[in-house]
Amino acid sequence: MKVVANVRKEQGSGASRRLRRAGYVPGIVYGGKDEAVPVSLEHNPLYHALRVEAFHSSILDLEIGDERAQVLLRDVQWHPYKPQVMHVDFQRVAADEKITVRVPLHFVNEETSPAVKLSAGIIGRVITEVEVSCLPAALPSFIEVDLSQLEAGKSVHVSDIAFPQGVTPVLPAGENPVVVTVTVPGTAEEEPAAAAPAAATPAAPAPKKS
Repeated sequence: MKVVANVRKEQGSGASRRLRRAGYVPGIVYGGKDEAVPVSLEHNPLYHALRVEAFHSSILDLEIGDERAQVLLRDVQWHPYKPQVMHVDFQRVAADEKITVRVPLHFVNEETSPAVKLSAGIIGRVITEVEVSCLPAALPSFIEVDLSQLEAGKSVHVSDIAFPQGVTPVLPAGENPVVVTVTVPGTAEEEPAAAAPAAATPAAPAPKKS
């Protein structure tokens, strides 16, 4: 994916506000052996790119004037209530250095799994992305989780996922998070609720004295 930016010469909150009013987004490119570079990007193309899932977990080709760099999107700041991008951060990557990125999970064969097809189970997705480490060239835009063999009473852990070659999950020592669970609704009918006690018959009014 290609991203076009310009060097941002003016900095500070006032300069950033002027950029936003003009339809641009302030940002910064950092990392690698080069110094950090303040940049600006057109808002609308960036806004639409951010709505694409792969934009958040892919190596991006960034153009800054005549310079080219491969980068990762590292941070996005949004307006509290408007659909407006306020600031973006990009990190340079080197082909021979491993990177750590959160990658979305795509679940397949859910409806044909024994848990759903035979047991009418309900699939619960506990996590929808996982942090991985790999070289930039091996970075997948998503990781597929095949549920075709999932049975009722079972669950899927991170260790059960088939990661692409050269891609490894980043987990704290000894941890193996649950990714998917199965819930099978109970089949026993609930007992009818006990009937409410009949309301007491109101006492007859006392006869009026003549």
